[in-house]
Amino acid sequence: MKKSIYATALAASAVLALAACGAAPEDTKTSGSAASGSASADFKACMVSDAGGFDDKSFNQSGAEGLDAAVKELGIQEAKAQSQSDADFAPNVDSMVQQGCNLTIGVGFLLEDAIQAAADANPDANFALIDSAFSGPDFKPVELKNAKPILFNTAEASYLAGYLAAGMSQTGTVATFGGMQIPSVSIFMDGFADGVAKYNEDNGGDVQLLGWDKAAQNGSFSGDFDNQAQGQTLTEGFIAQGADIIMPVAGPVGLGAAAAAESANKGGGDVKIVGVDKDWYESNPEFGSLYLTSVVKEIGQAVTDTVTEAADGKFSAEPYVGTLDNKGVGLAPFHDFDAKVPQELKDKVTELQKQIVSGDIKVETPNAP
Repeated sequence: MKKSIYATALAASAVLALAACGAAPEDTKTSGSAASGSASADFKACMVSDAGGFDDKSFNQSGAEGLDAAVKELGIQEAKAQSQSDADFAPNVDSMVQQGCNLTIGVGFLLEDAIQAAADANPDANFALIDSAFSGPDFKPVELKNAKPILFNTAEASYLAGYLAAGMSQTGTVATFGGMQIPSVSIFMDGFADGVAKYNEDNGGDVQLLGWDKAAQNGSFSGDFDNQAQGQTLTEGFIAQGADIIMPVAGPVGLGAAAAAESANKGGGDVKIVGVDKDWYESNPEFGSLYLTSVVKEIGQAVTDTVTEAADGKFSAEPYVGTLDNKGVGLAPFHDFDAKVPQELKDKVTELQKQIVSGDIKVETPNAP
């Protein structure tokens, strides 16, 4: 499949340590009231997870929460299928089609092949895909009349996080790593790198970034999205090289990074973590004291809006792109670090956000949606 080939070309060393079988789709359920809008109680919205599963405290969970919110509000039906490996994607998507789902949403770049094939084979049903557009055998973008890409320009928010991290680093070294080298991961790392570079430019600084070379599009990856031990090992290596702020772009693998930071801090260190996708202070409170901020994608709201439009008979295949301007991406609050972030740095981050929204600063990345 072309997506598998593309992912392999991007990350030849990545090996998925995942189980080979998927969970059966959950039972269909109806809740809420169909009185909201013009949605029909017969409408069925469905979702297939990536290998992280719906309890990953990251993008899969955000997608499921968005679907559940729509179901509660509209009184429609839903079904979910949880994938354990990429071998489950096509069977799980096909299961949704066989169940009569009016809208089937795939969560994650790696489901592109399965969603696109289903959309081609079932023109009377609608589909959506989080974190990827659609492409042909030559990897050139294609538009499907019944499939909507739900995308997020996280480079914009990551730019702010990189600037913040550089400004808060006490060692002059920060780091980032990814789960797999796919565009929806690398785009975070690109923005983070540019934010660090902007801080150095503005302040005559020399803050070093470990784990990612934007120009070469080469860096550190754990190889999957669930091996927390590998995330811990990578983070320990960065800490040993002096990094005191680390952004793991790897779903649940980021909890391994948090564990490494916590261990280092017990030994007298002062390591902080920048979360991704969700506000990690809220989704992973056991490590709350470590989180400087998070680069948030409003996946849940995008899913709720997409389901609502489809249930109301207004489905559109026009891509949704979350940006700082439409509040589809952003920085989470500083929480426990709010009093520790200098006001001057806060003001600068706010200024940079305004400049990105206005177009005065363009955050460029080869991984842009």
